[in-house]
Amino acid sequence: MGPHPAVAAIRLAVRRVLHDILTELNTPAGVPATTAAGRPPEGASALPDSPLVLVACSGGADSMALASALAFEAPRLGIRAGGVTVDHGLQHGSDLRAEEVVLRLRALGLDPVEATAVTVGREGGPEAAARDARYAALDAAAARHGAAAVLLGHTRDDQAETVLLGLARGSGIRSLSGMAAVSGAGGRYRRPFLQVDRQTARKACMVQSLPVWDDPHNADPAYTRSRLRHEGLPALEKALGKGVVEALARTAQLSRDDADALDTWARQAEAGVRDATGGLECAKLYALPPAVRRRILRRAALEAGAPGGALFARHIEEVDRLITGWRGQGAINLPGKVVARRQGGRLVIRQG
Repeated sequence: MGPHPAVAAIRLAVRRVLHDILTELNTPAGVPATTAAGRPPEGASALPDSPLVLVACSGGADSMALASALAFEAPRLGIRAGGVTVDHGLQHGSDLRAEEVVLRLRALGLDPVEATAVTVGREGGPEAAARDARYAALDAAAARHGAAAVLLGHTRDDQAETVLLGLARGSGIRSLSGMAAVSGAGGRYRRPFLQVDRQTARKACMVQSLPVWDDPHNADPAYTRSRLRHEGLPALEKALGKGVVEALARTAQLSRDDADALDTWARQAEAGVRDATGGLECAKLYALPPAVRRRILRRAALEAGAPGGALFARHIEEVDRLITGWRGQGAINLPGKVVARRQGGRLVIRQG
């Protein structure tokens, strides 16, 4: 008898991602034989010099399900599997909970496993600051252990929430594309569960008797995502019927495909709108489609030092008016002390 459907679903999702990692590393998958019950043979494991894949685990249902699937699938493909849990220090007893997660990951057979504590700042709000601290810690852990990839437990429900948050910001098609299945420097971060719903992950934990921890922040109305999860999405499903989450996840993928194509177009067009000194020529920018032109402007602002997390569509629209609605207006101030101004038919974007 095979595994429970929920367990089979999460394992399949992880297996596909591990195959992708091996293909990119040009490493053949060594698949040990399994027993008739579908378990690995006694002692089956990856070699010490095999690629290492880490799982980022908070102890919640999504990441525990991911950790269990990685522990099951990795040895069959000749991959070492480890885990990292990040202690944000935002709740009483978070250090003890991190130690518990480490023990649970080791019980699954993951190695190496570590807990890392971070200091969460205030820039961008509590959610953004915690995210920045978490990814910095995961980057450091991956570099320290020489990991080929880090798996993240974001589900289809998380993707739907991300799309709605992007829609609320009004930041264009890129903000509707949600989270990428592959992201980070060199494709470090992988999200196997973007097509798996949250309930499936929780069910997989239940049938495997995996203990999980429910973060109280996920139910705290002080956090935007929490309000969206417990109030916004249920209201949408009540008004529009079931299937909203699936539709939003599809929207994310379609939007990402379109955004990627436009980004490629913008990169190719950028060389043609710069003069011999590297400046942006306004007349040539004006001739481009707005979606392509604004991508070039955003890229120029980022290169000048504007922080991506604070650079919104309204900023780029103001800079765009220096091209399309020129009436002799003054400079545009952007985040990061970056200034955009039009001078002699050229657009100059720089700090100060």
